[in-house]
Amino acid sequence: MSTDIPNQIPEKGAGRKRVILFDKIRYTLRLLSSRERILVFFLLLLGIIGFFGTLNAFNARFSFLAPARGGTWREGIIGSPHSLNPLLASSGADRDLVSLIYSGLMRPDGKGGLVPDIAEKVDISPDGLSYIFTIKNDAEFHDGKKITADDVIFTVNLAKNPSLKSPVRANWEGVEMEKIDEKNIRFWLKKPYAPFLENATLGIMPSHIWKNIQPEQMTISDFNFSPIGSGPYMIKEVSKESKGIISSYTLAPFRSYALGEPFIKKMTFYFYPSEVELVDAYEAGTIDAISSISSQNIAKIQLARDDGALNTLTLPWTFGVFFNQNEKSLFAEKEVRKALDLAINKNKIINEVLQGYGTVLNSPIPPGIFGAIEDDTDTFNTDEAKILLEKKSWKKNEEGLYQKIEKGKVIKELVFSLSTSNSTELVRAADILKQNWEEFGARVEIKVFEESDLRQNVIRPRDYDSLLFGEIVSRDPDPFAFWHSSQRNDPGLNIAMYTNRAVDKALEEARSTIDPEERKQRYKEFQIELAKDVPAVFLYSPYFLYIVPPKLKGSETKHIITPAERFANVYNWHFETTYVWKIFQ
Repeated sequence: MSTDIPNQIPEKGAGRKRVILFDKIRYTLRLLSSRERILVFFLLLLGIIGFFGTLNAFNARFSFLAPARGGTWREGIIGSPHSLNPLLASSGADRDLVSLIYSGLMRPDGKGGLVPDIAEKVDISPDGLSYIFTIKNDAEFHDGKKITADDVIFTVNLAKNPSLKSPVRANWEGVEMEKIDEKNIRFWLKKPYAPFLENATLGIMPSHIWKNIQPEQMTISDFNFSPIGSGPYMIKEVSKESKGIISSYTLAPFRSYALGEPFIKKMTFYFYPSEVELVDAYEAGTIDAISSISSQNIAKIQLARDDGALNTLTLPWTFGVFFNQNEKSLFAEKEVRKALDLAINKNKIINEVLQGYGTVLNSPIPPGIFGAIEDDTDTFNTDEAKILLEKKSWKKNEEGLYQKIEKGKVIKELVFSLSTSNSTELVRAADILKQNWEEFGARVEIKVFEESDLRQNVIRPRDYDSLLFGEIVSRDPDPFAFWHSSQRNDPGLNIAMYTNRAVDKALEEARSTIDPEERKQRYKEFQIELAKDVPAVFLYSPYFLYIVPPKLKGSETKHIITPAERFANVYNWHFETTYVWKIFQ
């Protein structure tokens, strides 16, 4: 019997052994019947399946799916950047890019709190007057220079310099600094201020680059457009139009970022003059992510492209109607204020103005913020409102208008004006308020102003009957500026002209204690006391709408204070994944 062994066989080595082995296997198979060959192949197939099944189970037990580097990000932003400088950023585009390029001692965690960034730790004295920050040994700027206490002191001193006119200057007034050594710095406060850690999110500037530039010249420095920071991303490319206007920024990950090298390998941001152009670019596929879009456009956007994931993030924006009792005497009656509150269909505003992208408010601290009382109860009850008024001698006339009658004479009528800003959302909300109140028995005149005119000529002199307006609350809310009696007059923000000694006491104690539980209790007392007086009607808090690619992973941000905070954990964002053995974790 011929074995069909090839004529040319390697003389020695592994090659010869393989040839002999394969020939033996082929020879053996020829000796088997067809049925035996099928059985052998079937057993071989089972063996292969078992091997890979065992390997997969072993892999699942001893490895995990981890983020991998790669992918690109293309996002559109409304407006153009003017100054990528943490001390001068004024527009949304500025603040967005500053949050990516710069990092502070602390950083928002995207869940309503703060985490150390370039700081390794912070030690707070028991009396809340001293904060010692320790900078990480390996923290460095994009150009490789180490970050030291000198950079922190330089940045804060520059923020406090009146010549620079920085928007963040007020945050640092009365704060003193002491350099302990190259990596440790102490901040001294004159009196305890619980939300101070929020100040530490300020982006730190490299003193070796900026120290020779006078504050008066900083606004025109080229470093505002090609900045060196220490954040998760660094400038890679700048594109400009023919007129020199910046059309896009391309960023690359900073490998030495304090919280770890980001995973997405390239992020490009395009700038558009309005929401119309932004939406058009998204629909055309030029960009894959858009934010700060109005709820009215969501349906149109999702109809045009169904490959985007809509993220709804909570914002501490409180919208309500503030009653000016000094300007309109009828608001001096608590029953009138309460009746007007009960006569509002807040859910209608949420559904028709915000398209459902918001939550009902019944208190000044919105959901998701420290100290908030979670309450989205629908308080719409015109029957109860009617009882409240009529107990206080208010009656409807033949035209359905409520009038207050004493000794047979009309002394007051439920007539007032409602002032607001000329924005689509606020004007539509004002129309619903007018409709609700006039159906109840009031007569309302809506006054619409451009935002700058509203602030300068209406709010500052307190020249309004009632005001439909929004307030931005911080992460640690500190409502002192909005509700303490000392803030009733300009430049204070107590636009309800509200005075209550119990509220003042609660607010003063809340901002001066560093004990979280005690501060929560003070905020609760403040909100309960405020609810008794009804100095304002709290309406809604809108969601921040952010459309991103559906394959994005690692974005766990839920609560933000400003739109720029959507990038709070951008260093964890990723599109790609890979298996990693647990022993190498």
